[in-house]
Formats: sequence, structure tokens, C-alpha cells
Amino acid sequence: MKPKTEKAIHAHVLEQYPREACGVIVVRRGRERYIPCQNLASTPDEHFVLSPRDLAEAEDQGDVTAIVHSHPDVPARPSEADRVGCERSELLWVIVSVMPGTPSPVVADTQVIEPNGYEAPLVGRSWAHGVLDCWALCRDWYARECGVLLPDPPRADGWWDDGASDLYGDDAMRSAGFRRVDLKDIAIGDLILMQVRSKNLVPNHAAVYIGDGLILHHMADRLSSRDVYGGYWQEVTRSVWRLSNPTPFTTVTGQP
Repeated sequence: MKPKTEKAIHAHVLEQYPREACGVIVVRRGRERYIPCQNLASTPDEHFVLSPRDLAEAEDQGDVTAIVHSHPDVPARPSEADRVGCERSELLWVIVSVMPGTPSPVVADTQVIEPNGYEAPLVGRSWAHGVLDCWALCRDWYARECGVLLPDPPRADGWWDDGASDLYGDDAMRSAGFRRVDLKDIAIGDLILMQVRSKNLVPNHAAVYIGDGLILHHMADRLSSRDVYGGYWQEVTRSVWRLSNPTPFTTVTGQP
């Protein structure tokens, strides 16, 4: 990273503090440049969602070589969501720590990570909506257990309360390769859709049935876990779906 690029990044992260700043580094005709982007997260002091429009405009200006974001009030050590995001982007990630200072905040340290094949565990992973959430966990389970790559639709924070969104509608499930089955016929590998305090009155939580009366799922702001499928979870279940052309499952636990 060139000194001029680093200087521009530092100016942006300090200006955005205590929000998380985000942006990209682009290279055009051999010259490197930092382009600030808007953070669209509903809680920008806790995480970032890089504006797709800003990213598209940056791509028009050169080859994107790195994603940049700041960690306000904490070290630049990459979180689990950072590591997963880095793998998905297939780009370098630059993380800059900004700490309180007198009379103004200061840049503390910087870490650069690169894709290295990291995969978050199925059990015990941290929560980060859109990156490590209930749908991401289901996607990872199907990818690892039967080699099926499910769609990964963009999902804004709180989409289930916006009065319109229905990411788990019947058409979406069928287009992803699922067919609906009765709850009484539930089997290993079935996808369970639940409605958990959704103002849109639509399913907003997904889980995988892994056998022995257990589900694998990831609730907001908790670690992913295996839980007994009964009681509350059955009460909030709205539908059960099965892959139309499933690969035989060899595990009932979803190993982490």
C-alpha cells in the first residue's frame, strides 16, 4: 500500500469515527487510489455494509484490489465475519483500528488479511447479518454435506420488519431447488422455515434438520448451535422444504 493511499484511508476512518468507515483500493494504469464508500449498515458503529452502488462506481474507475474498513475502539484483529467476507470477496482486506485520543481519535494499528481457504465452523460461529446468519449457516451446511450451492440473496438489516420483504417465499424456495413437504414427514437434510417476531408476518429464520430430533440454526446475536426441535421451534415453524434432487447424507450432526 502506497503512503498516499494509507494517508487517504487514515483521513477517512478518522473522519467517520465512531462509525465504521469502509472503502476500496483500486488500481488503474499502474496507479493506486483509495475510494471512500458509504456504510449502509443500520448499526454503523458495530459493522459495515459497503454500498453496492459505490462499489460499482469504484469498479468503473479501476481494478478493485482491496476492501478497507475500520474497527472503532477495538484492535484491527479480524473478526470471524471479516475472515468469511475476505474469502467471499477473493480480495485483500485492510482493517484499521481507530482509538479514542486527546483531543481527537487516533489510528492505532492496521492489519491486512488475504483469502486462505478459511471456513467458519458450523457450530459456535459468531453472528453477523448477511455474512454469518441463519441463511449463511444453511448454505454452508448444504455446500459441505451434499455439494449444493444455494442462492445468497442480499438481505438488509431488519428486512422482516420493512413491511414488504419476503426472502423465504415459496417461489424463492422452489427456484433454489426445494419442494415443500409435510412436517410429519421431516427427514435429515430438510430445510425448516420459521417466523420469529416478524412484523411482515413471513418466515424469517431458517434451520436444517440434522436428525435425532435436532436442528442446526443461528439466531441473531447468538452463536450457531444444535438444538432440540420441539416446543417453541415447532410452534413458529411455517413450512418444511426438501431438495428436489438430494445427494445422500452421510452425517446427522453437521460436523463443525
